[in-house]
Amino acid sequence: MKFLKPLIYLFLGLILLFALPSCDKQATAKVETTIERKADFEYIQKEILTTTCAVSGCHSSSSDGSYAQHKLILKEGQAWDNLINKAPQNANAKSGGLKLVEPGKSDMSLLYHKITCELGHHSSLGNLGASMPMGGQVLSKGQVEFIKKWIDAGASKTTAVLDVNLLKDLTPCQAALQPLAIPAIGSGFQLGIAPFDIPKNSEREVFLRLNTPNTDTAFINRIQMRGGNNSHHFVVYSFRNSVQVPATNTLRDLRNLNTGIINPGTLIEMQNHIFMGGGTDVNSDITLPEGVAIKLAPSTPLDLNAHYFNRTNLTLTGQNFINFYTVAKNTVRYQAKTLDLNNFDINIPANKKTTFSKTFTFNEITNVVMLTSHFHKLGEKFIIKIFGGSRNGEIIYTNTDWEHPLVVSFPNAIVLKPGEGLTSEVTYNNTSSIPVSFGFTSQDEMNIIFGYYY
Repeated sequence: MKFLKPLIYLFLGLILLFALPSCDKQATAKVETTIERKADFEYIQKEILTTTCAVSGCHSSSSDGSYAQHKLILKEGQAWDNLINKAPQNANAKSGGLKLVEPGKSDMSLLYHKITCELGHHSSLGNLGASMPMGGQVLSKGQVEFIKKWIDAGASKTTAVLDVNLLKDLTPCQAALQPLAIPAIGSGFQLGIAPFDIPKNSEREVFLRLNTPNTDTAFINRIQMRGGNNSHHFVVYSFRNSVQVPATNTLRDLRNLNTGIINPGTLIEMQNHIFMGGGTDVNSDITLPEGVAIKLAPSTPLDLNAHYFNRTNLTLTGQNFINFYTVAKNTVRYQAKTLDLNNFDINIPANKKTTFSKTFTFNEITNVVMLTSHFHKLGEKFIIKIFGGSRNGEIIYTNTDWEHPLVVSFPNAIVLKPGEGLTSEVTYNNTSSIPVSFGFTSQDEMNIIFGYYY
């Protein structure tokens, strides 16, 4: 027995010796697991906001070209404070009582409304602007659901309560475009561009010539439009020469899909365009003042123009609808004509804020009843002033949102006499390292006054 005791003690000691590192390893593993589980918002910041939102030109700093319209910086260290219980810039969201993020209420949080692909979930609030990220990598269903659950759980900056496995669902969160309701028989008609592909990492601008279905002269008082995500613009044109027009029902590309080079035939056809309606806000709804209408001859040829951009590695889909609402001829006192006033002479130096001004005068009495504007993402402010007469220099239009330009209707028309006119005064902030001039892509710039007059 005396001989066995030392052996037993030695055996027990060896067991303890080998067991202790195992316990230490388990304890270390537990600590490491705790450290690896970041706060819910940290996942949102690092895997979603930083990579898709806080990028140059969008929500990275106050120098971004789009900052004036959203005033929201989402880079690390600022995003949470800038989101929680902050009022949105979007007028419909603000009037609907939404916050950028209202803790505990995803349905009252604009952030969720801007990223979700759920159809029709905020239709009662009106136009909340383009879905986000705009033209960037489409969020996955898992990412959207993670943000929704984070908001509903209180939108904490520090807690870690959500199942991070949600983020493993990489299914793209893309919703099919919800069609416009077709106007009732006798009240108008609908035209549209059927679904078409937007290849990955590209822009696609298309034209589709259609004839209006009216068999008698029609008078249009309202134009309603709808377009898909990642739209840059949707515009409808008539033609100066209605004989030399493109073939019907044929989708024409501004650029060759393989080379990206502009198709010269399409470019030539564009010189025959007369603006009729639409613009950068592809979900616009414009009603002319009472007694004013656009006259449409039977079977009028129109060109529908949609422009989409796709910064993803996925093939996206474009689709557009437009409704024309008619009024009775005996209610029309004035026939509306369209304003399409372009300043092509713009060249914005790199890393510089520049303002361009141009005046357009009229040869006859012109009664302006609606104004809107068109510029691209470097545009900070678009001002329209009256030129000449007793109201010379008066600002009648100011827009700071290039994606959803303000549309101003004038129930009492602005009367301009011969020799008087309108001045566009447009400020651009080029934060890039290269100069930018007039062009047809979203990386170029434009400077256009659109509107109606009689």
